[in-house]
Amino acid sequence: MHSDDVERAARSRLRSIRTTLGYSLDEIAELTQLSASTISRIETGKRALSIDVLVPLANALRVSLDALFAADDDGDVVIRPAQHRSGTRTTWPLSRSDGRTLAVKMRLEPEPERAPPAQRVHPGFDWFLVLEGRVLLFLGERRIEVARGEAAEFSTMTPHAISAMGGQAELIMIFDRDGQRAHVHQ
Repeated sequence: MHSDDVERAARSRLRSIRTTLGYSLDEIAELTQLSASTISRIETGKRALSIDVLVPLANALRVSLDALFAADDDGDVVIRPAQHRSGTRTTWPLSRSDGRTLAVKMRLEPEPERAPPAQRVHPGFDWFLVLEGRVLLFLGERRIEVARGEAAEFSTMTPHAISAMGGQAELIMIFDRDGQRAHVHQ
């Protein structure tokens, strides 16, 4: 990809992300301490892209600089998940590992009767949807049953763990980058 194409794509992505998130130029200006006219000139190509404006814009829009400058990849868009087993859990990654989030399909096998699973705390945010079965979500002192078709979303700074209830359970989980490091790279 030619450098002009990369720059054009980054400008387009900035504007597209800003408008998709519903931010006006004035709102982003307030978040970044840049002027609305500076942001407009960046998006339209009338101002050079530089690190001193890109970092605050990327932070305000919650996007990595890598994502802004990534080459468009219209190659193979199909993800072919490879199964990974660890104890009573089987996982299949459903997204590429280079993004800000990671999607995973997980199968939980029921565990023998014993003490509740060890709860962990780490920076980040987790979300899951139960596809089959029931899941018991441990959030600190709370025990929350999440049934088929229901979802849970929580801060991972609260001690947490999950287990299957009464049989096998399948779920889709989405982790932010911090959650990905804690759950996938243990």
